[in-house]
Amino acid sequence: MGVLSELVGALRSGAVEVVDLTAPLSADTPILTLPEPFGQTWTFGLEEISRYDERGPAWYWNNIRTGEHTGTHFDAPVHWVTGRDGHDVARVPPARLIGPAAVLDLSAEAAADPDFLLEVSHVRAWQDAHGPLPEGGWLLYRTGWDARGHDAAEYANAGRTPGISVECAKWLAEETPILGVGVETVGTDAGAAHSFDPPFPCHSFLLGNDKYGLTQLQNVGALPATGAVVVAGPLPIVRGSGSPCRVLALVER
Repeated sequence: MGVLSELVGALRSGAVEVVDLTAPLSADTPILTLPEPFGQTWTFGLEEISRYDERGPAWYWNNIRTGEHTGTHFDAPVHWVTGRDGHDVARVPPARLIGPAAVLDLSAEAAADPDFLLEVSHVRAWQDAHGPLPEGGWLLYRTGWDARGHDAAEYANAGRTPGISVECAKWLAEETPILGVGVETVGTDAGAAHSFDPPFPCHSFLLGNDKYGLTQLQNVGALPATGAVVVAGPLPIVRGSGSPCRVLALVER
């Protein structure tokens, strides 16, 4: 039996579980709001075309309106000025959308301090317990923030949200073999990252080093520290800086 046939059998039997890491996408999905005078992304919206009526008697469909970085989404290198010469989302190699996951659970620390920052020391401690970060894999940073996703104000928390320190972002981007970072917050950077040096270091360092971001993930707590495989599915938007996406994890049970 081939490897793919074995995978199909494992999926059918439940030996491999598919965990959906994607937040439902609706008009109530929290979005990132920037201070004036910066431009703003749109909330998600549906505009009905027809619904089994005179506009289309046998079919229901909608137009959608949204921003590239609304809901659970993928950040491509061109999203940030440091990656301006890199790939747009349509040119990201498909093989780089699938990779093993290293899950770092700092939810207790983030619950105690909403401004909590992931440091290199936290990642090294995880490596001491679980081994090296996976080559071509995702670092998924669990903070428990997905529990707030039902309420936009609670989710934004007046700009106080956990993230990654400048030193750690630079180290992850330049010295580790991961292909990107996934978080449960509205963006890969901390709420206070506008005041860091450089500002928004995850965006600056990761995207500037041909790595990616996944944001607004849910159910990361259902994944083991190692062993899961993440499948990220952004739309291949030509010249797109990112895309809403369906993010799935395969977990052997």
